Amino acid sequence: MPVAIITGASKGLGRALAEALAERGWNLVLDARTPEVLEGTAAALASYGTRVTALPGDVTDAGHRAELVAAAWRLGGVDLLVSNASALGAEPLVRLAELPLDGLRRALEVNTVAALGLVQEALPLLRSAAAGAVITVSSDAAAEAYETWGGYGASKAALDQVAAVLAAEEPGLRVWAVDPGDMATDLYAAAVPDDDDPRPDPADVVPALLRLLDERPASGRYAAPALLEGRR
Repeated sequence: MPVAIITGASKGLGRALAEALAERGWNLVLDARTPEVLEGTAAALASYGTRVTALPGDVTDAGHRAELVAAAWRLGGVDLLVSNASALGAEPLVRLAELPLDGLRRALEVNTVAALGLVQEALPLLRSAAAGAVITVSSDAAAEAYETWGGYGASKAALDQVAAVLAAEEPGLRVWAVDPGDMATDLYAAAVPDDDDPRPDPADVVPALLRLLDERPASGRYAAPALLEGRR
């Protein structure tokens, strides 16, 4: 059975993708910061008959990242690494003039530095997999200038560059940076609590990620809405 590590997997897009992979028979190593929520997710996914290891912790902790990869090794290796854990930098979002620099550092540490650290930890197993792949969850804020999204967008833009260079340096892997588009998630609600416009459920975005796994297009940056429409 293939094995995936998914960070930020207790809810939102991470949980929705984990459920879809469990349905396909994948074994899973799941990360999130809140133990009780993550354990509930793992218990629900175990009903699919796959092996699920839930490891609560902070992805900025090198020891925790090592534990995630070691758990995947015990399940058979790492076929897919999904960096989905994210930090906003400020809740709710604020303009750059008011953005706490410690918040920006936290966003960079979670969204960029920790993502690279986990890739570094998992690279030997990814390289030895028959079809090793990395998915980094990006944002349109990485490519567009939206007021108050500067810190978060900067961290995701940095993550996009990490993914692009990783793809160039590791041609044997597939490395996909995916902009999932707007979603109804706790992260978005924390970012813009006054915005109650309806947004797609994260489960509606998962078919875009599954398409990448099924068709294995070239490494690069993809927008989920375009993938769902059948184009890049």
